[in-house]
Amino acid sequence: MPLSASRGRKKVKELTALDKEILNILQKEFPITVQPYGDIAAKLGIEEGELLQRIKTMKERGVIRRIGGVLDSKSLGFFSTLCACRVSEGRIDEIAAVINREKGVTHNYVRDNYYNVWFTLTAPTKRDAERKIAVIEKTTGIKILNMPALKVYKIEVCFEMGEAGAL
Repeated sequence: MPLSASRGRKKVKELTALDKEILNILQKEFPITVQPYGDIAAKLGIEEGELLQRIKTMKERGVIRRIGGVLDSKSLGFFSTLCACRVSEGRIDEIAAVINREKGVTHNYVRDNYYNVWFTLTAPTKRDAERKIAVIEKTTGIKILNMPALKVYKIEVCFEMGEAGAL
């Protein structure tokens, strides 16, 4: 689970058919236009204000964490790496705060593993990434495994919402 949401996560009970349709569009068909939310609303036959309110509500409920593009950092000339460390349960929130402060940390999560805190880091150069990791290590007193990708795989995650059921 993401470090920023590792505590007090609410279980979502039910989504309406319209909410599910909105989620499907946001995941698979987000329009790259001047007014994307207006275009989505028109496709759904609702007002843009209603769409924005539904998105806001789903964000407040924890259904939506973020809406944004995914860029290929390597093709833009950046270096990125997967990092892992072992953190005692009592320090997870503290360490998460330090990691999250570092510019270039794109996402992070807690795993049920010996190395229980994982995060990705993107920086202009490998040297910059290593410096950022060293800052986190010095600040926290923990050792971080730095594991740059040897091969990149495209992974597309899409949660098909369908029309019925609950999350």
